[in-house]
Amino acid sequence: MKTTLGFLLAAGVLTPLAGSFAAEPLKTMTEVGAALQNCWVPPSTDAKGSVTLQFSFKRDGTLIGPPRPTNIQVDGEADKRKQLVQAATDAVQHCMPLAFEPKLADGIAGTMFTLRLESPKRQ
Repeated sequence: MKTTLGFLLAAGVLTPLAGSFAAEPLKTMTEVGAALQNCWVPPSTDAKGSVTLQFSFKRDGTLIGPPRPTNIQVDGEADKRKQLVQAATDAVQHCMPLAFEPKLADGIAGTMFTLRLESPKRQ
């Protein structure tokens, strides 16, 4: 089964909830997507584009392996592409671990997810 967080991000459904992720466990995939989006800081270069990452979670909120880029659309030179991919991968990895409510943790473990991160970052 594959779940896509990217469509929620593209639709503007997910918005960062400042500071609430550290205080309470995440209850929904919308909250998970918002937490990951909140961690996203595009590189300071003028790289424009998007990176779609694929990854899975363990029940404890850590990743099963590193995020894998599956779709990269970046304007410009190869070094800008590399910087954007690295920044996207770093953002997801540095956001770990996430705290999940027990019900979400039971359903999320091992499921493959995709997340699209854009530069410049949408507000």
